Parts: sequence; C-alpha cells; structure tokens
Amino acid sequence: MCSRSTLERAIILSESTGKSAGRFRGAAAEILELRAALLARTREFFSGRGIIEVETPLLSRGVVVDRHLDPPVCRYSPGADGAGETLYLQTSPEAAMKRLLAAGMGAIYQVAHAFREGERGRLHTPEFTIIEWYRPGLDHHELMDEVGALVSLLLPEVSGDGGWEKLSYRQLFRDRLGLDPIECGVGDLGGAAEKLGIEIEGEFDWNDRDAWLDLLLSTRLQDDLGTERPVFIYDYPASQAALARLCPAEPRLAERFELFIGGVELCNGYHELLDAAEQRERFEEANEQRQGDGKQPLALDERLLEALEAGLPECSGVALGFDRIVMLACGADSIDEVLALPFEEI
Repeated sequence: MCSRSTLERAIILSESTGKSAGRFRGAAAEILELRAALLARTREFFSGRGIIEVETPLLSRGVVVDRHLDPPVCRYSPGADGAGETLYLQTSPEAAMKRLLAAGMGAIYQVAHAFREGERGRLHTPEFTIIEWYRPGLDHHELMDEVGALVSLLLPEVSGDGGWEKLSYRQLFRDRLGLDPIECGVGDLGGAAEKLGIEIEGEFDWNDRDAWLDLLLSTRLQDDLGTERPVFIYDYPASQAALARLCPAEPRLAERFELFIGGVELCNGYHELLDAAEQRERFEEANEQRQGDGKQPLALDERLLEALEAGLPECSGVALGFDRIVMLACGADSIDEVLALPFEEI
C-alpha cells in the first residue's frame, strides 16, 4: 500500500508535468502501476484456483432489468439508410457469463468495464471496472469466504489478520436501530427516521419500505460498517435481491451479500436464482416499478432467460468494485484519483 502522502505527491507530480500540466486530472503513473500490480495479483489468485478468465460483449440487445439501474443506450445502424436497433451498454457482465455457465464452462471470472447512467460522485462514475466471478457448487457463504481471501491478498493492511465479521441484514437493524426490517411497517420505519433526525431531500416515496430501509442504512448504519474489521452483510430483503434465490427458512429474505470496509461497499453477491419463470416475473415487476418511477421499461435479456430454462448449475456469483479496491490500497478520497482518465477528461 502507498501512503496518503505518497499519493498526494504523485497527484501533484501528475498535475505539474507533461503537455497537459494544470489540466489533466488522471491518476499519476504510480497509481496506474499499483492498479496493474493489483490486477496481476487478481489473475494469479484465480489461476491458482482453476477459475478461467473470460471476456464477454459490453453490448447487448436485452438487459438484467433492475428498478434502480439505468444502462446507457446505443444505436446500431448497419445500413446506409440509417435503420438500426437499440443496444445497451451493460451494467454488469452477469447475463453473458450465466449463458457461459449454462453452456458448461464451469468456474469463470472477468475483469470488465460496466456502465450506469446518472452515477457520479466520490465513489461513482458512469464507466467503472469490476471483477465478476461465478462458482458452481458454492453457496453465498462459501463465496463470501473466497471474496475475503481475494480482498486479503489485495488489501493485506486493510483486512488485517482475516478477522472478518458476518452479520445478517436483519440482525444489523435489530442490533443498531432496534428495528426488525422484515416485520416493521412503513410507519415504524418513518417514525424511526424522524426520531433519528434524518432529513429527507428531493423526491421520496413515503410508502416504499425499501426506500425507508435504504435511507436508514445509508444515513445511520453504513458509515460505521467495516471500520474496525471488514464485515459481510448477508440475507437482504427479497425485494432488494432480484437475482438471488430466497432463503429456505424465511422467503421474505434472499441470499444476497455485500462487503463493507471503512464504510465503503465493495461487492454485491448472490446465491443465484435458477428458475427461469420466476426470473422473468421479477424482471417484469422491475419494469412496472420503473414505469411507476417515470422511467422507460427495459428490454428483457431473453437469451439469459433461455439459458436459465436450459439449466443453470447451482452457483453463486459476485461483482467486486476494482476501482474502490485501488482507492483503499492507496488511501484515495475519490475514484477519480485512481482512474487513468476521469469521466470529465474523456
């Protein structure tokens, strides 16, 4: 890991040398070298476990429909007459990788660029890098252990001696807010937010349970997650895990997990849903929610649904934010500090 002072010197150097001095805001050479080293370690990790690297297209005719994720739209016009079709830049390579799993590829991973409209901030940019992988035969708890092994390799000083914590979403709310996020109603959640002094800005659906849960998580819980040691939060409300299977003992929960270090969310993983009919129903419900939010519906990825019908093996999958890994490795405050060219410089 490089120290914060080293990072600051590197940024100053990048802004004071070369033809674009004083304007170029990309990462310094030292940070780009660190990115390369972390990628090399990542590939060694997967190679040592027999997990095959794959590459899949960034463009697709259909998407994994999510209420809150908006893929950029492209226009493909093969003919001189301008007639063409709508294509999407993918929010993750999930659909294509699952098609490979259904075809019998086995354990696979990918270092991919992903795209999301409207995401810009200290931790967000419209185009970013993720490491996504799928492990046939593993449940989400076993995949959490593998995520922990990779992150410990990439961030040894951050992850410490491997003293990782696992905490269910339900227990998190019970322990720290005195609320059961599954049993309590909208009124209970709103009352808790009022008692905590949470101010609501902009548009907000006062009848949306998930909106209240997200508000409480983001404003009163997340900043403390993983500050003492890395923590996995698992088994989210089923309404927040569109591609995960339901928990057998509690179908109001789904087998999804996230990893937090220093209040930063690093990954999102699922014990994958295998039922094609249920997946189609969830996609269609997400499109209805999108229209209720004033958004355009998205084209379903029919090839993914066909792959599920053909038979996806029992598996778990996860997407890890690589840019955020680099940020933690060098103490950067903004994602722009670890990108070769930030969004405003493209």
